[in-house]
Amino acid sequence: MNKNNEELINTIEMVKSGLPVDLISKNISWQNFENIVTEILYSYNFSIIQNLIFTKPRMEIDVIGTRLGISLLIDCKHWKKYNNHQLKKSVKKQIIRSERYIRIHNSIIGIPMIVTLYDTGIHFIDNVPIVPISRFASFINEFYDYLDKIKTISIS
Repeated sequence: MNKNNEELINTIEMVKSGLPVDLISKNISWQNFENIVTEILYSYNFSIIQNLIFTKPRMEIDVIGTRLGISLLIDCKHWKKYNNHQLKKSVKKQIIRSERYIRIHNSIIGIPMIVTLYDTGIHFIDNVPIVPISRFASFINEFYDYLDKIKTISIS
């Protein structure tokens, strides 16, 4: 078993044992941060696609979770430090990636979003949710109630 897989298994066990996901996430690789986001979605019965790569131009969506006709199109940011400019730039790129995904899969609604390691104090940019990993599970439980306030992308 390679080190990354071992880290993931240990991390999932820590999350399942009830340790705070944000504390655990600080000490793992960015790849396993994406895997933790995936595991949380999976625990809420989402269908998952990880690391979807488009070509011409090349772009990637880190994690896609789909349930009840809605896809969360997630860019995972395991950054130690953030600033407003970086987040705005990331949101713009995620909107473009999400629009491309929805054009290809035209029967769904997409929600572009950013999942961060730390709480940035910024919760939305252009109605795109910025969700710290510590609140990701509660966001999943509640976002269906707030679809009118969240940026959604669909084929009109």
